[in-house]
Amino acid sequence: MKNLIKIFKIIYWRIKSFIIRYYFGNPARKLKIVGVTGTSGKTTTATLLYKIALQLGYKAGLISTVEILANGIDLQIEHKTPTTPDSVTLTKIFKKMVDEKCEYVFMEVSSHAVVQGRVANVDFIGGIFTNFSQDHLDYHKNMEEYFEAKKKFFKMLSPGAFALANADDKYGDRMLEGIVAKPSLYGIENKDVKFYGQISKLDFSGLELIFNGQKINSKMLGKFNAYNLLAVWSTCSLLGFDMDKVNKILENVEPPRGRFEHFTSKGGVLIIVDYAHKPDALEKVLSAVKEIKSGSGKIISVFGCGGDRDPFKRPVMGKIGVSMSDIAIFTSDNPRSEDPDVIIAQMKTNLSVEDLQKVKTIPNRHEAIRESVKIAQNGDIILVAGKGHEDYQIIKGVKSHFDDMEELKEAFQ
Repeated sequence: MKNLIKIFKIIYWRIKSFIIRYYFGNPARKLKIVGVTGTSGKTTTATLLYKIALQLGYKAGLISTVEILANGIDLQIEHKTPTTPDSVTLTKIFKKMVDEKCEYVFMEVSSHAVVQGRVANVDFIGGIFTNFSQDHLDYHKNMEEYFEAKKKFFKMLSPGAFALANADDKYGDRMLEGIVAKPSLYGIENKDVKFYGQISKLDFSGLELIFNGQKINSKMLGKFNAYNLLAVWSTCSLLGFDMDKVNKILENVEPPRGRFEHFTSKGGVLIIVDYAHKPDALEKVLSAVKEIKSGSGKIISVFGCGGDRDPFKRPVMGKIGVSMSDIAIFTSDNPRSEDPDVIIAQMKTNLSVEDLQKVKTIPNRHEAIRESVKIAQNGDIILVAGKGHEDYQIIKGVKSHFDDMEELKEAFQ
């Protein structure tokens, strides 16, 4: 029955999108569109590419989880899907971007979007694969089906398009097998690639990198952002951008809102807000926190798992959070229609007696954040993960305003 509903939805949207395209034409054909897919890093990669294109003097558009922009203008488009809009909304967005005379568009492409045909009529000039790990198993039957959804995007690319993949991810080579687009690999661990990156320095002041022999400085933090920057740099090269100018722009470019967003309190506590809501993303952001932590300071993590979403990742995330933190506060994310206490109980499934001693359970997110601030001392780091840029919380179907960064700043006043 579930698969039948999926099929009917796909047919419905394809018919509707055909009608919309008949009315609007196919504005996507007038744009140079680059798609970014992968479990993590899509928003940062697409957003940085958009910002670089604008600073190089190009007119450009962005379609991301955080915002939909054309030349710095918010297109004020609401869409229900968290990453890639439906095909009808996409056509309207592309029409507005054409009207704004955009040349390039950088957009996130989710596995759902590929399976449901939301991007079936988009002629991408390039595709980027960031990484692959467990997610969306509430929608896809298993990891292989999830991978094939990502792979289908690269099979869509034309012979004239480029296909760029992360060689350090075990799925990177597989993602490029059997495609007709021009394949390229980037990597930091793997040297036998077209775009090779090295990390010269990594601390709280930022990153010093070497990409294909060129020195790159960035204010962004963490090894995971070194990969995002390398993917961006490689794409700029494939697009034929002026790389001397790109290198200069990267020195000051800022990440998207809610992606390792941080400030330091008057008492010397470093506070980080990040969107990490998947096992791989949480592990990467906590690894980045460990990389920049100095002295004997504690890592205090505050996070939960979303309701009505993949339940299999809950015990995995719970284990990651506890093992990589000194204190882990389990709380609510967006429980939606589920009971927050049940979600938190599932997060504890794989924890040992020793692990549980490091856990505080506070279902109310406001109170959980306040508790983290209360126990933090000079030199500690508080990571609040899961919601990032989101300024709302959904509990029992009711959507209310809630912003992690606002909560943290108020708590430190």
